[in-house]
Amino acid sequence: MLYIGIDLGTSACKLLLADEAGKILNTVTHAYPLSFPQPGWSEQRPEDWWDAVVTGVPELLQGFDASQVAGIGAGGQMHGLVALDAQDNVIRPAILWNDGRTDEEVDYLNNTIGREKLSALTANIAFAGFTAPKILWMQKHEPENFAKIDKIMLPKDYINYKLTGVHSCDYSDASGMLLLDVANKCWSKEMLQICAVREEQMPELFESYEVTGTLTVSAAAQLGLPEAVKVVAGAGDNAAAAVGTGVVGAGGCNISLGTSGTIFISAGRFGVDPNNALHAFAHADGGYHLMGCMLSAASCNKWLCEDILKTADYSAEQAGITDDKLGRNHVFFLPYLMGERSPINDTNARATFTGMTMDTAREDLVQAVLEGVAFAIRDSFEVAKSLGVQIPRSFLCGGGSKSPLWRKIFANVLGIPLDTVKTEQGPGYGGVILAMVGCGRFDSVQAACRALVEVASTTEPDAVLTERYEARYHQFRQIYPAMRALFPALR
Repeated sequence: MLYIGIDLGTSACKLLLADEAGKILNTVTHAYPLSFPQPGWSEQRPEDWWDAVVTGVPELLQGFDASQVAGIGAGGQMHGLVALDAQDNVIRPAILWNDGRTDEEVDYLNNTIGREKLSALTANIAFAGFTAPKILWMQKHEPENFAKIDKIMLPKDYINYKLTGVHSCDYSDASGMLLLDVANKCWSKEMLQICAVREEQMPELFESYEVTGTLTVSAAAQLGLPEAVKVVAGAGDNAAAAVGTGVVGAGGCNISLGTSGTIFISAGRFGVDPNNALHAFAHADGGYHLMGCMLSAASCNKWLCEDILKTADYSAEQAGITDDKLGRNHVFFLPYLMGERSPINDTNARATFTGMTMDTAREDLVQAVLEGVAFAIRDSFEVAKSLGVQIPRSFLCGGGSKSPLWRKIFANVLGIPLDTVKTEQGPGYGGVILAMVGCGRFDSVQAACRALVEVASTTEPDAVLTERYEARYHQFRQIYPAMRALFPALR
């Protein structure tokens, strides 16, 4: 049998076709536009996501027997507000995870409703990217649209609805809405009341590997697939990527260097960071996880190279950054191009280069960006360590992990070995694994990962470089506190 994985990203939808052994047989990618209607805003049309799937799946299946497709699983960008009316039409463009318009709503939730209450109800506090603040923003600024809402969904759940006709959501993705009682895996009635939302407006909840339905007649015809194809609930992109790298059960860690950056620590039982610097979410394997998320990771390097230096040759830009320069750069970069989430939770934060002099070279800026992203991930890494979490090694995935230099920087900034996997297909491969479990190919997500995920390479830290980076990291940590009071005035 064959399985389809959907990676619904911020810039594109990537589709994977895999066989029962987990071998990737084909991939197809379709990009779609990202809109910034005002500074700090970020939106997309959900219809564009579906168009990418409808266009991409027939291409994916060219040369293969579509009747052999057994299941579909999706991993998708989290937190985006998709609002549907009573006819299941999209009311307005989706407000995305990296949108920063909800300062007032976040302040209201954290300081009027209160952080302690939010944490007790949902295991988390409010961040600008979360869904609940977006709902409050829509209620205040677009009351006519708010009144039309019949269903509130997340991005990949909109795709699953178009596939099955079922309004569903999995626990991992729902955890990032600030509407889920994460500990008890149910919608928080009190949070729904705070956001003026009725429970019937929310989708039905599932474990990520559970089947929510089969293809509708219309979807099957559009995609060229049998109606019997099963669709599982899927997962938020980070949980799906963790499954794709085998980070399941207790004690696993995965760092993802995509548009955003995350550190994902899996756990067998529920637990909360008392300072809420890390998110406490349900995991796609049926357990739980802690996660730190930075809003701009590989996108920082893309911004510098493509928008500022006007080149897409990343390798050439990194070629001159030799080992003797690592941990000795005199330039620092704060990677807060879109504000920041974990662990500082500051929508006003902005990116800065610090320490430039007349002898600063182009490659110094490139190195500063690569190091700044690693330092920012370490901020969340340190929070996890302060909770007594042991992280002896981690997986590294995402587009940024393809750079040997960036892997070396990360290994030495964190001081741990970093593994990459043979099949590095991010959330899409996690979607494939979840579909296999839903279709009965494996008894559990853990069993599937044991059978399918293999380590391809390991980057070991170097004691000398680790010592250098230790000193640089402690200098980096002083920059944001010194700048914090200035950032609001710059907006």
